[in-house]
Amino acid sequence: MTAPTRAKLADGRELLFFALPGHRPAPVEDRRPLPARAGQHTELRFDQTTGQWVIVAALRADRTYMPPADQCPLCPGPTGLTSEVPAPDYDVVVFENRFPSLSGTGPALAPPGDGFVSAPGHGRCEVICFSSDHTGSFAGLEPAHARLVVEAWRHRTAELMATPGIEQVFCFENRGEEIGVTLNHPHGQIYGYPYLTPRTAVMLDQARRHRKRHGTNLFGDLLAAELADGSRILVRDDLFTAFVPFAARWPVEVHIYPNRLVRNITELDVEVAVGLGAGLGVLVQRRDIGQR
Repeated sequence: MTAPTRAKLADGRELLFFALPGHRPAPVEDRRPLPARAGQHTELRFDQTTGQWVIVAALRADRTYMPPADQCPLCPGPTGLTSEVPAPDYDVVVFENRFPSLSGTGPALAPPGDGFVSAPGHGRCEVICFSSDHTGSFAGLEPAHARLVVEAWRHRTAELMATPGIEQVFCFENRGEEIGVTLNHPHGQIYGYPYLTPRTAVMLDQARRHRKRHGTNLFGDLLAAELADGSRILVRDDLFTAFVPFAARWPVEVHIYPNRLVRNITELDVEVAVGLGAGLGVLVQRRDIGQR
């Protein structure tokens, strides 16, 4: 797995550079007068009506909103005064979010009781920049660069899952202002949750029930059924199959399954990681073309 070059930002947040072969990251000192993070606390509140935890993070209201390109905090900042990435350039970079929904470490959440139940919002929120090119996108990455993004996802998933108190790691990218994007630079998020998110918990429960009834893997059986039907297959090669699920919940929803089932992204070997990066690029490119 790719090992990053680590650095620190002015307020103590961690910064990790993932580099393509032949490129050595050269971070500079972050000289911005950033406020201390000591007062940045978030809270978890338990909703008794749904049985779900809710994140309350007032500090998220202070985040940067759609700055002009010449003031983008995700572009390289060689002077150490202008950017979240104090370096002359980079390939892929990951850093702790300045305005996190979850932060810090703590013990595992205790089973909630009755009444008004709350807990500190422990966890981790990271930003991953796919490229230093402000006008680029994941769909435009070269295969080696897309693979590097996948390697960064794998690295962060493995490291965060080994962190006490974190129960789930979720890597994602929001697209468009409608869903909450506040910076145009191509980037995604990596969240380390102190609990299983509701949809994940339901899916795992369904998988356990399926195993108990049939003695087989739910996702393997779904993949086999989609292949037998064939009408919703979008892309298939030796490594991956991408399809629109039979019970799609969204107008644009695609599931990508490795043909050799693994438990999570950290178990993908190098060849499959390359295939995932390439496959994601093709699918995102098709989506972007379809939106024009």
